[in-house]
Amino acid sequence: MGRLDGKVALITGGARGMGKAHARLFVAEGARVVIGDVLDDRGAAVADKLGADACRYVHHDVTSESDWAAAVDLAVEEFGHLDVLVNNAGILQPAPIAQMSPDDFRRVLDVNLVGCWLGIRQAIAPMTAAGGGSIINISSIEGFVGAAGLSAYSASKFGIRGVTKSAAQELGQYGIRVNSVHPGGVMTTMAVSAAQAFSHVDPEAFLKAQPIARFAEPVEVSRLVAFLASDDSSYATGAEFVVDGGLLSGPNY
Repeated sequence: MGRLDGKVALITGGARGMGKAHARLFVAEGARVVIGDVLDDRGAAVADKLGADACRYVHHDVTSESDWAAAVDLAVEEFGHLDVLVNNAGILQPAPIAQMSPDDFRRVLDVNLVGCWLGIRQAIAPMTAAGGGSIINISSIEGFVGAAGLSAYSASKFGIRGVTKSAAQELGQYGIRVNSVHPGGVMTTMAVSAAQAFSHVDPEAFLKAQPIARFAEPVEVSRLVAFLASDDSSYATGAEFVVDGGLLSGPNY
């Protein structure tokens, strides 16, 4: 038996990186999964590899209300109900405030924060009909601390913390739990982009600043996400789960 047997999950940003790892682990744990992304070829390839019995792919721009409705409808039509939403899709557009355009700032907020809010809103009705569910919002350690050059990203990830807590307060009465996950350095395309943007930062010094002195593999985050999706976390809501190798635990002198 898998930890997620019988559950149906919608995972955004599932074509690569952490979203892809989440989808793989969820299926391995017995869930049926709909993955959404704007990278259609890559997303379809992930779904094909996981198999039609367990996974579907849908084109999904998380800033689009109609795309959200279509993704949730697909999960219910194909698999009967919706139990889990993983708001994983996100973008990173590093730039100093003085050099970043307002449009670029708004774009990061639209994808990372407004997209998350739209997903929560769309999931309420089907999860209530199913008798409850679990919503997992992927934030970041930048949801706790700022970083130079990441004003938009940090603002969006701080915002996810607030949305998560408000949603937990509102939706507990329907049996819907809402939590946020805060990864640190994870070996993904986004992490590589961030590293390139901050080439002045010594990666060895960064790693030495945390007790577990390495970057995480995506599946190490997925295991925590699967726990929150499962009934093993039945009393957890409105909480923040940090998976950062101890980076935020304090300075490592």
